Amino acid sequence: MALNREEKAAVIAEVGAQVASAQAIIVAEYRGLEVGEITALRKQARESGVYLRVLKNTLARRAVSGTPFEGLSDKMVGPLIYGMSKDPVQCAKVLADFAKSNDKLALKAGAMPNSVLDTNAVKALASMPSREVLLSQLMGTMQAPIAKFVQTLNEVPGKFVRTVAALRDEREKAGA
Repeated sequence: MALNREEKAAVIAEVGAQVASAQAIIVAEYRGLEVGEITALRKQARESGVYLRVLKNTLARRAVSGTPFEGLSDKMVGPLIYGMSKDPVQCAKVLADFAKSNDKLALKAGAMPNSVLDTNAVKALASMPSREVLLSQLMGTMQAPIAKFVQTLNEVPGKFVRTVAALRDEREKAGA
């Protein structure tokens, strides 16, 4: 069904708002996928906080023009599904995981602000841990020296108490 001028402007505005808040856009070709498979992909994307949409490429090009994702316009050829997210790893992970289990979805390209990613870079991005995992690893790394320092400080009085207890036991044996 063809869109009129106002409907196209509304779609461009909606997608443009998503592009403005996105940290990554991943593009995949969905040729040959059945409706049920696309519905499953949309459900996974929605649960992960990824905006997923099938768009006409001309509308997508207009939505990204003048943004840091403008370099992706050259890759917008064929029947494409667009994934956008504030978490670049999550967006790539949803599409890459679905592509692993379904041969008909082919990752084409991706973009992060001011850089275009090829298929291998998108797969590498998908293999990275999520933001939450990275933050927890960073906190664990930052906490380790402090925990070790506290453990060392606690060891000094502990050793003193064990030494006094050993002397007490030795004197009790000698007195008995």
